[in-house]
Amino acid sequence: MGAHDFYLGLQTFGLALVPALFGIICHEVAHGWVAGKLGDPTARAMGRLTLNPLPHIDPVGMGVFALTSLSPSPVVFGWAKPVPVQPGYFRFPRQGMILVSLAGPMANLLVAILCAALIRLVLNLVTSGLTSLSILLTAVCISLALGTFINCALAWFNLLPLPPLDGGHILGGLLPGPLARAYNSVGRFGLLLVILLLATNLPGSILVPCIQATVAAIGFLTGLDPVILGQLARLRL
Repeated sequence: MGAHDFYLGLQTFGLALVPALFGIICHEVAHGWVAGKLGDPTARAMGRLTLNPLPHIDPVGMGVFALTSLSPSPVVFGWAKPVPVQPGYFRFPRQGMILVSLAGPMANLLVAILCAALIRLVLNLVTSGLTSLSILLTAVCISLALGTFINCALAWFNLLPLPPLDGGHILGGLLPGPLARAYNSVGRFGLLLVILLLATNLPGSILVPCIQATVAAIGFLTGLDPVILGQLARLRL
């Protein structure tokens, strides 16, 4: 990686940090909130239903976020400390775990929609003459555009059917009992499998089309041209 690429990566890291961290935290809070609604008080009792980043930060997950930000990879993501969930509190544990697992990616999609909607608001204010597009507002729009793409990436990456990712828990909840137990046992090697996965081109080749389609759908929903979102995400100060 050349000095110019490193500088651009450093800019990406700085501009993406806030929306990415917010999305990662919302992801974990959503798990705990849905678990609480299903009868599990663990996350609330451990102080994990908060937007304060300190109880959620995982050094390894944030390190992966920094590395993927600084690399030329099209997929930028990271993770926080998993929110503890006790399925034994649920009336229907398998179905409950599916709902809890779905909550995290859905939260990321909502954050992505929020980011795009805020860009639309800023652009409306500029075109109506209520404000001018200053360097600060440009940085905010770039950050929000990156947040849109990153939160879509977080949602899709976590839906990959690999323990300990959310997609793995969802698939495990859908499989018959003996097969589910055998499948869930792979979770012991989950972190190693994720690292090996990141070392390949597989996440990008699978996820990028899904991310692009989701961003296009969000653009349609918010009335924001996906091309503008892409241009903003590639723009640097």
